[in-house]
Amino acid sequence: MGRPKPLTAKTIGEILLEQGFISRQQLETALAMQRRGGGHLGTILLEMGAITERQLAQALGIQWGFPYVDLTALEIDPEVVKLVPHALARRHKVIAIGRVNDRLRLAIADPLNVIALDDVRLVTGLDVDPVVAAPEDIQQAIARFYGLGVDMEEVVRQVATQDAALSEAKGVNGEERAEEITVERLRTMVEEAPLVRLVNLIISQAILDGASDIHIEPHRQGIQVRYRIDGVLHDVMTPPKQLQAAIISRIKIMASMDIAERRVPQDGHIHLLIEGREYDLRVSTLPTVYGEKVVLRILDQASMRLNLSRLGMTAETLAKWEALISKPYGMILVCGPTGSGKTTTLYATLNKLNVPEKNIVTVEDPVEYQLPRINQVQVNPKAGITFANGLRSILRQDPDIIMVGEIRDRETAEIAIQASLTGHLVLSTIHTNDAPGATTRLIDMGIEPFLITSSLIGVLAQRLVRTICEFCKEAYAPPPEALRRLDIEGGKEILLYRGKGCERCRGTGYKGRTGIFELMIMDEEIADLILQNSSLAEIRQKAISRGMRTLREDGIRKLLEGTTTVEELLRVVFVDEP
Repeated sequence: MGRPKPLTAKTIGEILLEQGFISRQQLETALAMQRRGGGHLGTILLEMGAITERQLAQALGIQWGFPYVDLTALEIDPEVVKLVPHALARRHKVIAIGRVNDRLRLAIADPLNVIALDDVRLVTGLDVDPVVAAPEDIQQAIARFYGLGVDMEEVVRQVATQDAALSEAKGVNGEERAEEITVERLRTMVEEAPLVRLVNLIISQAILDGASDIHIEPHRQGIQVRYRIDGVLHDVMTPPKQLQAAIISRIKIMASMDIAERRVPQDGHIHLLIEGREYDLRVSTLPTVYGEKVVLRILDQASMRLNLSRLGMTAETLAKWEALISKPYGMILVCGPTGSGKTTTLYATLNKLNVPEKNIVTVEDPVEYQLPRINQVQVNPKAGITFANGLRSILRQDPDIIMVGEIRDRETAEIAIQASLTGHLVLSTIHTNDAPGATTRLIDMGIEPFLITSSLIGVLAQRLVRTICEFCKEAYAPPPEALRRLDIEGGKEILLYRGKGCERCRGTGYKGRTGIFELMIMDEEIADLILQNSSLAEIRQKAISRGMRTLREDGIRKLLEGTTTVEELLRVVFVDEP
């Protein structure tokens, strides 16, 4: 089969522009970057966060004359999938989605991969009709249909057999001798195939399931492996107790940590390339009464190429936020508890602001994601680099935009404010429950009210709620007490939504998360209240009267739209209410 010819003479950039996926300015920026450094235009736009993988797949389909399919909305016969061997599907990023007589419908990430099409034709003996799908959707479909659970159980059995000698050695010549044998044996064991495969499966399955963290927890009778998916922990597997030391030691070696030291906490880092995507894993160990607990934070570099429009802001809030961040100077704060998505919002904002004409510098603790063309500084107290010192150094680097990971103290706050007053746009986070609370938090740190009103131009408060799984979503009439609790009027006419639970959402009824937002724009009336040392309640009421939509209101709007559930709002947004 020869190389296919494009259906249209239009470039991928022109097609993306015609489809409304990018703006003319984004295209010009990407073309300028391509002229300077080369590379594929689609990849550059992906790295800019201007488009998603699905949008690029649609454009490729148009350019080369292949249909595009959204695999997440498709019912696929598992028996058809298995016509293509697992190894072949993973190698070429393809998945069989349909068969009619002797023709196989094949979803493929790269429609120009003639070798992949030939391999599938050779293995199946069928003619192949390619369709284009997003790489991330194909990867998730492969994980869903081929699965890894059976492999994991088999590896556990192999390692358990192989590790019998280790468990027998314990206690033979006393505890001290057992420890010596254990460490010596572990140095050999951690490189043996079954154990390597087991640990790789634990990590790769977590990535395919969309987990943000892996918890490996020692207990009296065994080990519990849990994944945090969409902010909630799920039990995954329970390897036998005798594998505990081997699994933990393997991870510690991957993270360049000391396997002989088990009495003090350690931190490490693992860099992986899985299915062509880069992942960084932050590894942390903690000694417990039953052994070391390990937590791996999964950082997907591609996930930070976010477009602001994908965070969950309403059109009105998004327009206000984009107007705010386009100002040449001033301080903008994002607030909320740990795990509320503040860092994601800041990175998506930096992606929007990241143009060749701007010098963007950040100081973070830690630097979790590397952003192209942005100068990122890691906080390192041992080397004398704190948020405050790092910020002072940044100001001597001719920055246009500064991002400070967090304002924790008066010194950092004062330098950030001075930077905003001297012609810089400063972005940062602060720990408060709502947007108006950021002003009183700064006053509590010792910042003079007149400095706050002179520098602060806006505050965004946010939370993350799980979204209902589209595959098992159902409508229902809510009980009156639930509506009363949320102050929703409408009675019997109101229909809400929930997920029944299915294979795709692991029975939870939820798939993915979205943001709930509250944006307060500083104006003269709000500034006057701050200067008068008014109460938080008065500032909040004034902000509402000036057009601020509260977290509560935004949450209820998403509830009525069928995006999330009552339970999620009560868990995340209404938790501080009596």
